[in-house]
Amino acid sequence: MSEVVHVVCPECEAVNRVDGNRVGAVPKCGRCSAALFAGHPIAVNASAFEKQVSRSHIPVVVDFWAPWCGPCRMMAPAFESAARRLEPRVRFLKVNTEEEPSLASRYGIRSIPTVVIFKNGREVARRSGAMDAPTLERWVHGVLAAS
Repeated sequence: MSEVVHVVCPECEAVNRVDGNRVGAVPKCGRCSAALFAGHPIAVNASAFEKQVSRSHIPVVVDFWAPWCGPCRMMAPAFESAARRLEPRVRFLKVNTEEEPSLASRYGIRSIPTVVIFKNGREVARRSGAMDAPTLERWVHGVLAAS
């Protein structure tokens, strides 16, 4: 019997139980029928962030950014590329620190972009500064292999 994993829908935020062997088979949400993985980062507010990080069994990589930040805009295509390559093994989220200052404060975000990896609802690593896609992917793989 395969492991069942919980995956939070990016559209309606329903928690879906998915056969671990079928996560890569483009599963759909049981409530709204949206694809659970679209191959791009999900822009989230504080409520959606909490649900994605605390209820999902897959690791979550979060980009804390702001629209006025040049390095953040420069890294956005790399973050998008990493999401395409690493989903569904990893969920990618974007948190606009201008719209969600309480989240930025709660996680001690002092410079942006800052990328934080969560696993089982807990922070396991963080890195500040813009990264290109290969560097970001190597870092995520390394952190997840070690944790």
